[in-house]
Amino acid sequence: MTDSAPILIVGGGIGGLTAALGIGRKGWPVKVLEETPEFGAIGYGIQLGPNVFHMFERLGISEAVLKKSIVPKAVTMLDSVDGGVIVRIPTGPSFEHRFKYPYVVLHRVDLHQVLLEACKAVPTIQLVPTTKVHGFEDNGDKVRLFTNSNPIEGAAIIAADGLRSVIRQQLLNEGQPRMVGYVAHRTIIPMDQLTADVRREESVLWSGPGFHLVHYPLRNFTLFNMVAVFKTSTYAERGDLADYRGEIDRTYRDSHPAMKALLAMMDVGRRWAISDRDPIRHWSAGRVALLGDAAHPTLQSLAQGACMAIEDAVCLADLIDQAAGDFPTAFRQYSAARYVRTARVQYESRFMWDHLYHVDNIARDVMRASYAGKSDEELYNCLAWLYDGFALPKARA
Repeated sequence: MTDSAPILIVGGGIGGLTAALGIGRKGWPVKVLEETPEFGAIGYGIQLGPNVFHMFERLGISEAVLKKSIVPKAVTMLDSVDGGVIVRIPTGPSFEHRFKYPYVVLHRVDLHQVLLEACKAVPTIQLVPTTKVHGFEDNGDKVRLFTNSNPIEGAAIIAADGLRSVIRQQLLNEGQPRMVGYVAHRTIIPMDQLTADVRREESVLWSGPGFHLVHYPLRNFTLFNMVAVFKTSTYAERGDLADYRGEIDRTYRDSHPAMKALLAMMDVGRRWAISDRDPIRHWSAGRVALLGDAAHPTLQSLAQGACMAIEDAVCLADLIDQAAGDFPTAFRQYSAARYVRTARVQYESRFMWDHLYHVDNIARDVMRASYAGKSDEELYNCLAWLYDGFALPKARA
């Protein structure tokens, strides 16, 4: 270590805390800046593929994450009209044997809390709430962040500030994300209030023309997480409860009765417009680097947004330590090591969004037929590029 100035991490979400944990445990001073008064997370579910457990093992938090998780029996896609199975990927013993680690679902708050507690146990990590970052300055040997209070100086900046990253905008000046015309409504209900006749022990996606619905259990099967996603011309507009409920009713009017029963339980008070960005090759300039959604925001098709951010963080921590304070070199090596994998996630997610989840008419028949008769092993092989994990760069001699 050649610099006692802290590495500044903008954003205290999953990616930012993972980066802080990875870097801080190597002895580097880290300061995590979070805009909100408390470090927290949006209170809905998250799915994690086995690839992320390679990183959790490196961080020493696998057991803590598993204690908060559920291993579903399968990841299943159902037809929104007749309820038939399009594809079912078992995620039990055979899956874990193939990929060495499980596929899990858990409450996002619980994952965030595991990371937060781990960070609090590392003396080199400082957590700074209520700090909104407006921009930065790279002076060659140091950096400075401009905030809602006094400027903060450090050795380098890692921007984990999400889809609309302030740091990315200053670096690239590229404007708003790419809107795809879809919105999402999210709801969690107590499991004992669930009356719909649906699969409660699996992660399920109902596929329909221009819409889908995802659901899975949380917290030892005491909660039920639902996400309704659909295309609408009003994706950029604000409406009231009646507007939102009317859109949902019209969109899903021809859906299976079980879907309609779930949708009747949805809290439609909030919705999120869905977007991503085109992949880019370079995620850094000088002593400033992007991480997670700030670098490679993706659609949710593969449920890999958080997983990619966690892989980013562990990779970056290793390269910073190997570079011994040469942040520009470490940051260049980091994006070179990561951009192809994350770009594939972005492109594959777009393809699945348009040609798997939301197709109609004959295309639906073709999609269903394409999976008919595939063995579990064939399905696992299709996922191997992703779930076998990411090989961290080796130290240079």
